[in-house]
Amino acid sequence: MKPFRIDVPQADLDDLRRRLANTRWPAVSSDADWSRGVPMGYLQELAEYWSTSFDWRAAEAKINKFPQFTTEIDGANVHFIHVRSPEGNATPMIMTHGWPGSPIEYLDVIEALTDPRSHGGNPDEAYHLVIPSIPGFGFSGPTSEPGWTLPRIAHAWGELMAQLDYEHYVAQGGDLGAVISILLGHQRPQNVSGVHVNFLITAPSGDPAQLADFNDSDFGRLGVLTRFADELSGYMKLQSTRPQTVSYALTDSPVGQLAWIVEKFKDWTDSDKEPEDAVDRDQLLTNVTAYWLTNTAGSTAHFYFDNADLLPTAPTPQAPPPPLPVPLGVAVYPHDPALPIRKLADPLYPDIVHWAEYERGGHFAAMEEPDLFIGDLQAFRRALPR
Repeated sequence: MKPFRIDVPQADLDDLRRRLANTRWPAVSSDADWSRGVPMGYLQELAEYWSTSFDWRAAEAKINKFPQFTTEIDGANVHFIHVRSPEGNATPMIMTHGWPGSPIEYLDVIEALTDPRSHGGNPDEAYHLVIPSIPGFGFSGPTSEPGWTLPRIAHAWGELMAQLDYEHYVAQGGDLGAVISILLGHQRPQNVSGVHVNFLITAPSGDPAQLADFNDSDFGRLGVLTRFADELSGYMKLQSTRPQTVSYALTDSPVGQLAWIVEKFKDWTDSDKEPEDAVDRDQLLTNVTAYWLTNTAGSTAHFYFDNADLLPTAPTPQAPPPPLPVPLGVAVYPHDPALPIRKLADPLYPDIVHWAEYERGGHFAAMEEPDLFIGDLQAFRRALPR
């Protein structure tokens, strides 16, 4: 386990600006709305800002404010942020991002979660935070071999927490990080005190009888999931079937990488006209730049290929797992591309100790609504057995 500090060579930043300046744009574009993808006028303006105004060194300093480390687990390099609370009775928590996220999602919630006393909160709700980059993502760097499935990552997180001498801890996640956190609860119920997710898919089994007592809200949530599967999951279908092919374009073109990610921040957030309605522009570009500078577009695409059978768009969905043996907390943000249905969640998660529904926010809750996100995790801590 080694201390880590981000220090990107200036030559890499110069190369990024050169590539942005030499972008070849499509000859045809429809800028009326986002229905055909990212409007070219918007993307050109954002790319210009990225090239001339975005300050990576300031972003780098913001990340480096927190202690970071790398370690090798199961043959892969793992980068993680590790911030211990000043409170001796703090609860350890491992937080897992998904795609196209990273630990950068959590930068604005770390201080309040680890030191609530200094932020007007209850010191009994403090957390020690471990925030890793999934193997193949960001500063963990590209993986050297395929096969990093969600269960394998969950196992690696158990090993990481053991290396850090945390015997009992909470697992938290969004996007596919939520799945990893739930799997960790299945794998290590003796260590995981509870699981908290801000993303949960509850798909019906196909038995019509299961829908008999659904109300309009339940059917509306099924419609949201159907729209995701039919319209918003093209990236998933491509990366889970032809990851190598798409990786060439994303690795060679920063504007291609930018469009690939920024579209998700428009589709999945509580935004109106542009992603920046929901997420700060510089924070969004910090996340995109981390993907670019670490050359992980390809390995993150292969992540979907390796997990194709576990994805919600899989041709033959897997049978549901056994009931989760540890307490679960669920935060529901209304503009997430999948909204859980409580009637379907209860059989799989028999010990739901916290379920909160919010009036604003989306998929990237810690970035969009940090105060709600912090408060929800503190409420979850109160709900857990002491």
